[in-house]
Amino acid sequence: MREIAAILEAFDHSARKGLRTALATVVHLEGSSYRRPGARMLVTEEGEATGAISGGCLEGDSLRKALTAISQTQSKLVTYDTSNEEDAIVGVQLGCEGIIHVLFEPIDRNNPLNPVELLRIGLHQRGDAVLATLFSLHDLRGLQPGTCLLLQKEGERCGQVPFPELDKYLVNDMLATLQKGASAMNSYENGFSRWTAFLQYLPPPPRLVLVGAGNDAIPLMQIAGTLGWDVHVVDGRSSHARAERFTGACQVLVTRPLEALRQIPVDRRTAFVLMTHNYRYDIDMLKALLPMQIPYVGILGPRKRLDRMLEELRTQGFALNSQVLEKIHGPTGLDIGAETPEEIALSVLSEIQAVLTGSPGGMLREKQGEIHPRTGMSLITQNI
Repeated sequence: MREIAAILEAFDHSARKGLRTALATVVHLEGSSYRRPGARMLVTEEGEATGAISGGCLEGDSLRKALTAISQTQSKLVTYDTSNEEDAIVGVQLGCEGIIHVLFEPIDRNNPLNPVELLRIGLHQRGDAVLATLFSLHDLRGLQPGTCLLLQKEGERCGQVPFPELDKYLVNDMLATLQKGASAMNSYENGFSRWTAFLQYLPPPPRLVLVGAGNDAIPLMQIAGTLGWDVHVVDGRSSHARAERFTGACQVLVTRPLEALRQIPVDRRTAFVLMTHNYRYDIDMLKALLPMQIPYVGILGPRKRLDRMLEELRTQGFALNSQVLEKIHGPTGLDIGAETPEEIALSVLSEIQAVLTGSPGGMLREKQGEIHPRTGMSLITQNI
């Protein structure tokens, strides 16, 4: 999400300067690559680039392709074969052993639903969405429709499918993508043409609520902000919870736990970290969070502190079943040998990321199979 936000900022800056731009997007991948489908890079006519579509090996040639798309005002699909060691552009230098398809789209600022504006809508809404990008793998020199439709969970549509006969098939697949919560790749054929659609699932950015405004909360806010997370800070102490101390947070509240929860929207992408170092404040917040459908409640401090909390809650009649205990993480964080506040912040945010993505959080060298699962990304062709 941070990359999309940076692209939006760069696009707005270029618009103020009157510069033309193009958006490069990885739309399809065969084999391995440093970046996955959905990686993007915005290029201005002055050659400035924001974002990345590879580990650096494709950016030089992609910059030239983007400038061509800008000058010709025409979308282009370019294929990079990094599995071919004789490839003069990438090949052995990258070593990813994959075939990467990149779509270059010149951006029309006068179109309120151009690809960048559709990204903006998808980023700023607090709900799941799917973004559809249409292209042709079989006619690289032909028409490349590009990023055309955003579908939100409530069924609201932004944009338009360029081919009426494709509309219902594409929308149905986008709804299925929303339901599964994972990006997909689909192909459609009607005897005259064949189009491939990259359906990118866009969940809202994680929302992090730091319950505690001590000095150790500042690195958490800073790193989460770098990741593009939505950060809130809550504390009962006005001496600590001050906006000037937490300039990267979107909201800083001085209030009691129940009142804080009335002011902060909470959903399935919201994580709490209890770190006031005040036992009574933390346990009051934990009581309020137990009935809520949230994936993560981290409690900073030693295990015996959490055990004391849980025992007190049991004596007060709280039902601490396995479903409730599953979302409580204490001591909070992954075991990476963290000692300093910055290292602890890295540990905590890494665990939250693992929980939100359903990952075990282990070392990649011990993972069996591919780093990124390919489920849902294999091409499925429909006759329309």
